[in-house]
Amino acid sequence: MSTALRQSQLPLIPLNTVLFPGGRLPLRIFEQRYIDMVKQAIAENTPFGVCAIREGQETGTPAIPHAVGTLVRITDWDMPQTGILHIDTQAEERFVIRSTETLPSGLLVGTVDSISAEPPCAVPEELELAVEILRGIIDELGAARFPAPLAFDDAAWVGFRLSEILPLKLGVRQDLLEMNDSVTRLRILTEFLKKQIN
Repeated sequence: MSTALRQSQLPLIPLNTVLFPGGRLPLRIFEQRYIDMVKQAIAENTPFGVCAIREGQETGTPAIPHAVGTLVRITDWDMPQTGILHIDTQAEERFVIRSTETLPSGLLVGTVDSISAEPPCAVPEELELAVEILRGIIDELGAARFPAPLAFDDAAWVGFRLSEILPLKLGVRQDLLEMNDSVTRLRILTEFLKKQIN
C-alpha cells in the first residue's frame, strides 16, 4: 500500500462503519471524550479519523480499530440538547495507523501516515453497469445526500459511493477501502451487483 510520507497524530473514533473518501457521515456525539475532541476540532478546524472497529464496542473501553481509516472534517454542528452534539462530517483522504495510545480521557490517538489519493481513472466500458446503477440510486435518494461534484466518469468515485450504499458486510467494505486499485474495486462491486440482479 503506497503511503505519502506525511505522518501525524490524529484523534480516532472507532465505529461500526467504514467511511470512504468523498463521503458524508452524520454523527451523534455524547461521550465526554468525544465531545471534548469535537469541540477542539471545531475551534481549531482540525480533522479526526474514523476507523471501523476490529474488536470491541463503540462505547466504553476504546475499541481496537482496523489499521486503515479515513480522515474527516466537521462541516456543520448543532447541540439540540445539553451533552449531545450533532455533527456532519465530510471524508477526505485515507490513512494507515502505525501506532495508537489511549489518553487518560479514554480518547484513542493514532500516529498515522496518509495514503496518497487514487488518481482519477476512467470507468472501463465493461463496468458501465455500475455507473448506471449508481445513477439510479442517486436519482432515488436525492443528490443532496451525495456531496458534489458527482464524478460518474471516475472509477474511484463510483467505487467509493457504491461501497458506501450497497448492502455489504463490514469486512468486505473494509477490504474495499484498503484496496488501492479503483478498477479492481469497481470490478468486484459489479460482480456483486450482477449477482443481486440475477
